[in-house]
Amino acid sequence: MTTLTTVPEPAPRPTTPPARVSSKASSKAEQTRATIVSSALDLFRTKGFEGTTMRGIADAAGVSLGSAYYYFAGKEHLIQAFYGQMQGEHLTAARSVLDRETDFSARLRGVLEAWVETAEPYHEFAGTFFKNAAEPTSPLSPFSPESTDARDASIAIYAEVVTGSDIKVASALRPRLPELLWLLQMGIVLFWVHDRSDDQARTRALIGGVVPLVDKLARLSRVPVVRGVTADLVALLDSLRS
Repeated sequence: MTTLTTVPEPAPRPTTPPARVSSKASSKAEQTRATIVSSALDLFRTKGFEGTTMRGIADAAGVSLGSAYYYFAGKEHLIQAFYGQMQGEHLTAARSVLDRETDFSARLRGVLEAWVETAEPYHEFAGTFFKNAAEPTSPLSPFSPESTDARDASIAIYAEVVTGSDIKVASALRPRLPELLWLLQMGIVLFWVHDRSDDQARTRALIGGVVPLVDKLARLSRVPVVRGVTADLVALLDSLRS
């Protein structure tokens, strides 16, 4: 497979902003930033990540190229902004179930389904984007150092799933459980990217089937015969992270 290499565009030197920014100017800046992100996503959807240029994004957003580079140093930074936007939308969508439910399965299922609802408008674009995000060395990967903020924000949602629930798990597993649930979400995201069923019904069915299994496995971690295996699993995860 031939890989197309794009030549990065030189970034014009941004104008230094004034020391004091009024609330009106700040609001306009946020609106401009949001417009640039929205325009970039539209172009990524139609032209792909490699086929989209910063100049094209600037033109679509109705701003100068220098302004586009003032807000975002490059396309990768736009994707990171998209990640952050998605996390905020996901938390908002999940808030009702987190505030209402205490049952672990209900909380986990609600949060995963909230992600599907939040991501639905981007499903058509996801396949094109995933080709770049799946590259292990890409800054677009959810596992990359560049994605740390968005990854931590997502793991924090699953920490809230655990802490607000009635579930009791092995003490060694509990602090690692939010990250493991985030990894579960990553697996579901991969399935969702390739799901061509109406309204991503197959992904929703997968969530409905896997959540009870996760609940049972987590609760079993307290059983003495399983506790040792749980400790070994946590130790393995820690060794892989070091």
